[in-house]
Amino acid sequence: MRLVGPSGEQVGIVPLAKALELAQEYDLDLVEVAANARPPVCKLMDYGKFKYESAMKAREARKNQAHTVIKEMKLRPKIDPHDYDTKKGHVVRFLKQGDKVKITIMFRGREQSRPELGYRLLQRLAEDVQELGFVESNPKQDGRNMIMVLGPHKKKTEAMAEARQAQEARKAEAKANPGRSQNAADLDLEDAEGADSVEASAEAPAEASAEA
Repeated sequence: MRLVGPSGEQVGIVPLAKALELAQEYDLDLVEVAANARPPVCKLMDYGKFKYESAMKAREARKNQAHTVIKEMKLRPKIDPHDYDTKKGHVVRFLKQGDKVKITIMFRGREQSRPELGYRLLQRLAEDVQELGFVESNPKQDGRNMIMVLGPHKKKTEAMAEARQAQEARKAEAKANPGRSQNAADLDLEDAEGADSVEASAEAPAEASAEA
């Protein structure tokens, strides 16, 4: 076998007995790392430590992984100004978090004969949030609904990084001001990680959706 030392150095081609002797001498494990090589490659290592470090790296990678989430917001074509501002606020928050937003205009009764109302509303919303997002999927009719998808300018990973920085700043402020609630220090990070988010899927309705 071709033997690799504990620091990655090449020991050379040695018989199995010699490799086992070296493993015992170093108080390490003899681990086969390339079984299909000719000759096979083995390494001297602390296998328990190797497994632990691999598990920690995988855990950290999952922690920093950004999942693509599509939020949904539902509006009526004749929505009143106050409700529109509220719904727009939700869309702004979703885009700041780095999430996509599916906007659905719901038509009822005679409203179905006026699709231009829904189109104008979607165009207005897209213009109002253009600094945060862009139209990823143009408005299109889908039965009684009209749908448009907005994509964020900011990537999810960037939004999460900014939220963590804000959280650290809030924690520092909380230490300087003990009377401040620590719960507020975690709000931004919870939002960025989608604590109140719902993936739009056929299996479960989107909790972020709201009818006018």
